Amino acid sequence: MASSRTKTDDIGSRDLLAALGSKYSVEILHATRTPTSAQRLSEELDVPIATCYRRIEELVEAGLLECEGRNLSEEGRRTNVYRRTLDEITVDLTCDAPTITRKERSEAKNRLQDQID
Repeated sequence: MASSRTKTDDIGSRDLLAALGSKYSVEILHATRTPTSAQRLSEELDVPIATCYRRIEELVEAGLLECEGRNLSEEGRRTNVYRRTLDEITVDLTCDAPTITRKERSEAKNRLQDQID
């Protein structure tokens, strides 16, 4: 079952907000509801491949994206595929420090999404 939790201790709010604020980060998160390679993200979102890899790294470090495995590309190479780790994120700026609440994606939802797509 998906959970809602505040993320201010294990991953700093500033790091999370910085990752979200980088150009293309939100687009990458939106596009990774199913496992997607960096090359495919670069092509579909019209993001330079080097920038795409940097954003992926930032999002992984922030806990917003994870490497779900490796797939065989059309060229016959093994490539990492990434999927977002959440469905919803809320940032509350009314306190002394930002409070971030996130709704995690459940494994069941991931499996269902894979069947739909």
